[in-house]
Amino acid sequence: MNGLQLLIISIITLSLAYLFYGRFLAKKWGIDPSRKTPACELEDGQEYVPTSPAVLFGHEFASIAGAGPINGPIIAAMFGWLPALLWLLFGSVFFGAVHDFVSLYTSVQNKGKSIGYVIECYVGKAGKRLFLIFVWLFSILIAAAFADIVAGTFAGFDAEGIRNKINASVASSSSLFIIAAIVLGFFIRKRKASGLASGIIAVDLLIICIVLGLFFPIFMEKSVWFLLIFIYIFIASIVPVWALGQPRNYLNSFLLMAMMLSAFIGVVFTAPPISIPAFTGFNIKGNLLFPSLFVTIACGAISGFHSLVTTGAASKQIRNEKHMLPISYGAMLVETMVAVLAVIAVGSLAWNGKLPQGSPPVIFATAVSGFLSQLGLPHEASFVIVSLAVSAFVLTTLDTVARLGRLSFHELLSIDEHKQENKLWVRIFKNKAVASCVTLIPAFLLSIMGYEKIWPLFGAANQLLAALTLIACTLFLKKTGKRFYMIVVPTVIMLVVTYTSLSLNIIKKIMLLLNGKFNPAVDSIQICISVMLLVLGILVAVSCAKKLLEKDENKKTCIKDKL
Repeated sequence: MNGLQLLIISIITLSLAYLFYGRFLAKKWGIDPSRKTPACELEDGQEYVPTSPAVLFGHEFASIAGAGPINGPIIAAMFGWLPALLWLLFGSVFFGAVHDFVSLYTSVQNKGKSIGYVIECYVGKAGKRLFLIFVWLFSILIAAAFADIVAGTFAGFDAEGIRNKINASVASSSSLFIIAAIVLGFFIRKRKASGLASGIIAVDLLIICIVLGLFFPIFMEKSVWFLLIFIYIFIASIVPVWALGQPRNYLNSFLLMAMMLSAFIGVVFTAPPISIPAFTGFNIKGNLLFPSLFVTIACGAISGFHSLVTTGAASKQIRNEKHMLPISYGAMLVETMVAVLAVIAVGSLAWNGKLPQGSPPVIFATAVSGFLSQLGLPHEASFVIVSLAVSAFVLTTLDTVARLGRLSFHELLSIDEHKQENKLWVRIFKNKAVASCVTLIPAFLLSIMGYEKIWPLFGAANQLLAALTLIACTLFLKKTGKRFYMIVVPTVIMLVVTYTSLSLNIIKKIMLLLNGKFNPAVDSIQICISVMLLVLGILVAVSCAKKLLEKDENKKTCIKDKL
């Protein structure tokens, strides 16, 4: 088996899924292009902003496609390429893309509100409160893990103090992207630029930033970048979405698409052999195929984080309901292609069946730049561009999660707003800057542990969030008389997977404690977070399941009930 064959199989599978299953879902749930969307009805210039489908697709894709579709499949390749590929294709078509579509649909039908709002409507305030605490903890985990990855790709000096020009160039170009995004945002917003004009300007700005980054690298240590990254995402979380987050994601989407196209061309023309076995075993160094595979590969198959993006951002920017299918289901399938390319990348660099050494982003960049160098492109330049694209994936996710964490915390304080609006501490913590700090300071402290220590928790929490989102959406579809059978099986399977994973992680930490190998600085934090996520997840799932099993002939939507 070679990379080209895997690529062809994946393209055919995902294309057919979009054309048939995606459209089937849209028909069953009743997508109505004539219905007014929340973005148009509640436009405020801050969160509710009607956006062209091209710009919004770029924003959505760049937001969801963080380090996950690269890290997860490369790590999961320890089980062989076949389990990874099967879970990516089957999971994305019937689990992940459905999850993204139904969460966006549910939010749009509820005035662009979050899944927490849906839970409040049909379960109650207690259920919403538990869900929002879960989401807030999850946002902290994402920010901690991804900030460490970005800082590592920006570090201008290695452990021995030797300059790393590639990382420094990536850091320089990424910094220039921020300035370019601000310029692009004001141009699109103030000048009402067309999609074509915006696209041309975006490509020009990208090229300028990349060239300047190659010639003027920024050499700073990882610890400095840590601090600067958190300062940046703090600012990104409080400014209007059109001023920085949206244009930066749109700008990055061109870079990400260019990276995918480059990798695609490289695989097509080099047909790299896959040098790892199709299947290596059910237990690899203490990692069981079930549930490890299904939580290690989250982004690319199914990711709860996507629901935060669709309900926290995309649902407030959808200009027409007919755009929901490509922006949710379609964007998820494109992300799956990134994950498939990651499987091909790690397989092509393996030697005698052994996986290559190095972090997943470095492995991916090395493989893709190797494909391109075989086609005559300079290895160093292609490596910088691919590394830049990978860092853009991750930094864009950080932009989004910082805002979503702040919104979740703000929404948590707004549950009993009529009872607490005069309390000083509530007014203080509902301030944008304060709410962002409450999310980002714990993330900063947790990120010092390194993403390797956080990734297993992130994977389990991510999949559990997906399961909770699905069960909440199932409840909404049932209450509004829509077909929901297509999301019942994914919901049950993901609940079983995540409860098993978190339970095993807790048991593992307890065994370390009993054997005297427990590290208080690392293991204590992990076990506390695991217990909190497991308990919160069970409580939310049970609350939703009780309401789901109730006989209720009321077909009204929650929004109408409140009017």
